[in-house]
Amino acid sequence: MFFSSYFCNDMTKTQKTDKNYSAVILAAGKSIRMGVPKFALKFNENTSFLEKIVNEYTVFGCTQIVVVLNEEGALFLKQNPVSLSHNTRIVTNHHPEWERFYSIKTGLKRLDKSNLAFIHNVDNPFVIHGALKSMLDKIEDAAYVVPVFNDRGGHPVLLSEMVIKNIIAEKEHDLNFRDFLKGSIKKTVEVQDGSILVNINTDEEYRSFQNFTK
Repeated sequence: MFFSSYFCNDMTKTQKTDKNYSAVILAAGKSIRMGVPKFALKFNENTSFLEKIVNEYTVFGCTQIVVVLNEEGALFLKQNPVSLSHNTRIVTNHHPEWERFYSIKTGLKRLDKSNLAFIHNVDNPFVIHGALKSMLDKIEDAAYVVPVFNDRGGHPVLLSEMVIKNIIAEKEHDLNFRDFLKGSIKKTVEVQDGSILVNINTDEEYRSFQNFTK
């Protein structure tokens, strides 16, 4: 596993651009193996994964941040409130069995006005500002942009306004997100930070993360 962005991420500079961009954080998974919702896992002593991700996108300058939870996660968050920025909305995916595509659609529908949207999975608490900026620079004339490390795509995916509209208009709910994007113009951004590949799904992976960040 790679965690180098823990050291190199620059949280002091907010991205300046004329683009209107937001973030949708996907956190509607069951997390049965982890014992608690993944969004509630601790990034450090004082900050949860969800707080860390929301704060990063807020500092980067996202107009809105939408967090998609399942019903159990929404109840957990209500009972265990956390500190989130004022432009954060919590929405509930009432059909987690329809998986990622429906969560993305649910989140995008709640954006008031945004011509670009980052899609970020909550099981990766790292947000690399340099990668986000490069993705914004590359989105023109593309349907979506993906960061790549050693020929492997990672978090997040940046969607264009056209793709956002197409997803919202799609009548099917349980599609495969990758299949939906096939045939659309894709651009990639090469990054030198393997943390874009992090995907914490097991206790062992989380222990490795904890040992690294101590």
